[in-house]
Amino acid sequence: MAQPEARIRAVEAAPVTPVAVRLDGVRKHFGEVIAVDGIDLEVREGEFFSMLGPSGSGKTTSLRLIAGFETPTAGRVLLAGNDVTDLPPYERDVNTVFQDYALFPHMSVRANVEYGLKVKKVSRPERDERVDEALAMVQLSGFDDRKPAQLSGGQRQRVALARAFVNRPKVLLLDEPLGALDLKLRQAMQIELKQIQQRVGLTFIYVTHDQEEALTMSDRLAVFNHGRIEQVGTPADVYERPATSFVAGFVGTSNVLSGAVARQVTGSPEPFTIRPEKIRMHELAAPVGADECTATGHVREVVYIGALTKYIVTLDAGGELVVFQQNLATSSMEALQVKGSAVRLTWSRENNRPLEVGSEGSQDPKEGEA
Repeated sequence: MAQPEARIRAVEAAPVTPVAVRLDGVRKHFGEVIAVDGIDLEVREGEFFSMLGPSGSGKTTSLRLIAGFETPTAGRVLLAGNDVTDLPPYERDVNTVFQDYALFPHMSVRANVEYGLKVKKVSRPERDERVDEALAMVQLSGFDDRKPAQLSGGQRQRVALARAFVNRPKVLLLDEPLGALDLKLRQAMQIELKQIQQRVGLTFIYVTHDQEEALTMSDRLAVFNHGRIEQVGTPADVYERPATSFVAGFVGTSNVLSGAVARQVTGSPEPFTIRPEKIRMHELAAPVGADECTATGHVREVVYIGALTKYIVTLDAGGELVVFQQNLATSSMEALQVKGSAVRLTWSRENNRPLEVGSEGSQDPKEGEA
């Protein structure tokens, strides 16, 4: 009998990760434009946290409020429990990495990285030690004498990271730092950036509009829309269990059914979402399992994407569903021949996710944020 009690005490006594950044009822207005509309958010120490949303959703303004580049109209910004709302950027224990890297083109890699330490009048021996450590962290040892123009895009991005690391901030803020890279390099850098973050153990707060980027790198993420946060959770939580129709549509591809169409499929008019990869497409006469939902329709469009094919199916009950199928043994010609066919769609009922109706679209980006 003592074992369960001991287990309960152990769970209750488990340490809670301290909060690195807290936004407490933060609002920010630019004239008539409400950029951030009453945000409450906690980011834990040592986590890779992403702010994800479309242009004008409030994510970059929120990052600038944490950095101190903007002052909130209302609410508080706390770092490690200390209220820094009215402190200038240089008095906050954070560093920011921007999309354009902001490297000095006439200076060497080493001079770029040590610049902040020189400004702070750090002694030469300590400066050398910290620069060597920072360059090793980003795997650029031996690149000391090169100029930014002699580096690839990915290497310049790592120099910018080293320049931020060398100051040993508690929190690193990253404003779409991979946005200027081509797709292949960006995908490689996503993995590398996450590995660097795990290696140094810093708190990263990362702004992006790229859903794949946020899902790939984040421990947790917040989905922004119209200056508010619609959902906070792990990538799996947000993708598999979207809280609103906006989240379902913005994070990956999703299908939302409601009203009469939803009633015909599930027996209830309440809105729900089903991910395209969860749906299977069959001939009309295919049997339906007791635990499955089903709908019939015609294939309106076929998009062959190599590894998978995207089918857009117009439902007989109204509306459309998008279906993804892996091309395990399907050629492009075979996939395209399905266009116009009458089909039956089936999926497991347990993959339906109920939704709150979230606001659609995004705020007019008058503040010019990404």
